[in-house]
Amino acid sequence: MRHRVKGRKFNRTASHRAALLRSLATSLLKYKRIKTTVAKAKEAKSFVEAIITKARKNDLAARRHVLSIIQDKDVVKELFGEIIGKIGERPGGYTRVIKLGNRRGDAAEVAILELVDYNDVINAKAEEHKEKKEAKARSKKDKEETQNVEEAKVVEEKPANESK
Repeated sequence: MRHRVKGRKFNRTASHRAALLRSLATSLLKYKRIKTTVAKAKEAKSFVEAIITKARKNDLAARRHVLSIIQDKDVVKELFGEIIGKIGERPGGYTRVIKLGNRRGDAAEVAILELVDYNDVINAKAEEHKEKKEAKARSKKDKEETQNVEEAKVVEEKPANESK
């Protein structure tokens, strides 16, 4: 029976598991959205939400505690500045797990773990990427059209030279 047994072991040692969760938490706070397996996403969710709840106190002890877990100063600075400013009013539920289906290689269930209030940031980046892609496609199309026009001119010039 699994009474009062909390957490997943992921077939790793305790130190390896702690490093994995720290890494996932750092990546989530840095990029606002990460793609991982469902089990890792669910474990990282509770891990990150505890960190964010601690960071909401916004005092020196909380900053030092978070720095002992997340050892990237830039990410901690962003957490205490931007992220807490945006999520600070929320009473909990700072992250969301969205299931994507199975991975092709090993059929593992894959999910996206994201910070809840950062959909607009992700969508803006996706829109920017889409615009770049469309601009690249337009320039490629224009290049092909000019090349076709040049080929048509060359074809027109050949019969004119032959008739002389």
